[in-house]
Amino acid sequence: MVLDHVPEELLAVAAAALPGQNFRGAALASGGSHHVVLLPGVAVVRIARNSTAVAALPRRTELLRRLAVAELPFAVPVPLSEVIRAEGHTAVALSWLDGQPCPQGGGGEPKELARLLHALREVDCRDLHGLLGEPHEYAGGERWAEIMEQDVVPRLPRAWQPEARRRVHAALDLPAVAASLVHGDLAGANLHWSEDGRLLGVLDWDLAQPFDPAVDVACLAWHGWDKVAAAVGRRTLHRAWTWYLTFGLEQVSFALLNGEPDHVVAQWCATAAAWLDRTAHLESPLA
Repeated sequence: MVLDHVPEELLAVAAAALPGQNFRGAALASGGSHHVVLLPGVAVVRIARNSTAVAALPRRTELLRRLAVAELPFAVPVPLSEVIRAEGHTAVALSWLDGQPCPQGGGGEPKELARLLHALREVDCRDLHGLLGEPHEYAGGERWAEIMEQDVVPRLPRAWQPEARRRVHAALDLPAVAASLVHGDLAGANLHWSEDGRLLGVLDWDLAQPFDPAVDVACLAWHGWDKVAAAVGRRTLHRAWTWYLTFGLEQVSFALLNGEPDHVVAQWCATAAAWLDRTAHLESPLA
């Protein structure tokens, strides 16, 4: 994560969310949808960067409140303020989560991964009614297949179009499974670990949805497919690998849905083609 100096305008927003707090030592991290003012050991303030994030912030904040009392075996960010409007921005203060992310390929012992996946499956999505996004929301929602087929695949280099289409069809052909709570982005900085390898906290629930739990299994491949294979059964592993092979295409869909200019979409298509090439040479964890 790249940290920057906090501009005065965003510092004023953070101060409005956490009145009386000393922001000495604060830093700024920015993602696609939010600026995040970090006050290490104390709190973070999420500041929406676009209209979509502004509209979703109250729902996502209430989701965190519900998850915080769901008796999960790890911490989630707890809202410390209401959603506020300050300096022309919409923001909310959240609690700090202890622990550190693991580098790609590190940490994430199978026992801890299995414990995380079990805890998510045990959450009753009825308790989260109206607070979860729809499956594939990030990349088209219920139109996911249509957008992949008609908008994403035709923009890829011709040589990779058949492979991309095959991967989309393989995912669509998976037998239906009971939906459960899916985080949607269980990788990298979203998982915080203790020094002795225990999962301490899970953050960034913006993509939470009721869907196939194998999507989260695929995200956990961040730690290595060998660890994932030791944490789940072979059927789930097959589903996870199938979903994983579609992930790199979704960035193109996301760019199209957000109205990015043609040159940006073209860059994501080039990235997707490189990803198809790279993953085409990966050995399946089912081998």
